Amino acid sequence: MGLEQDIKQKKFNCEYEKATVNILYTAGWVESKNIKRLKPYGITSQQYNVLRILRGSHPKKLMLNDIACRMIDKNSNTTRLIDKLLKNQLVTRVQCEKNRRQVDIGITDKGLDVLTAIDAETEKWRNNFESLTKKECIELNKLLDKLRG
Repeated sequence: MGLEQDIKQKKFNCEYEKATVNILYTAGWVESKNIKRLKPYGITSQQYNVLRILRGSHPKKLMLNDIACRMIDKNSNTTRLIDKLLKNQLVTRVQCEKNRRQVDIGITDKGLDVLTAIDAETEKWRNNFESLTKKECIELNKLLDKLRG
């Protein structure tokens, strides 16, 4: 089904407008699938992003600003996300002894276990994108990088 049918719009002013709407609509579609994937683990996609960032630096801890700079959703309230992950014992937060204003964030074993469980379902998650070939994914990535570049 095409974008026009999905959003019940007959035409666009130009192909650039259609491409913009298509990217936004598709981003929403992917986010919806991601929300369903993460729901059984009790985390949001933004929290998942934080956990992946922390796993990538593990065992090194990161400062809040370092995490915020790496987030996919730059509008996320990183402090609030860390507080929720801390409450669920998925991360640690330690005040630096040398600089009391610095807070170091790390991922816990429980946080690593949650990511491992999600990773086990990666192949199932990739099935959402099976309509694209690997070559098409490479081209799509190039086009999206070019758009942002």
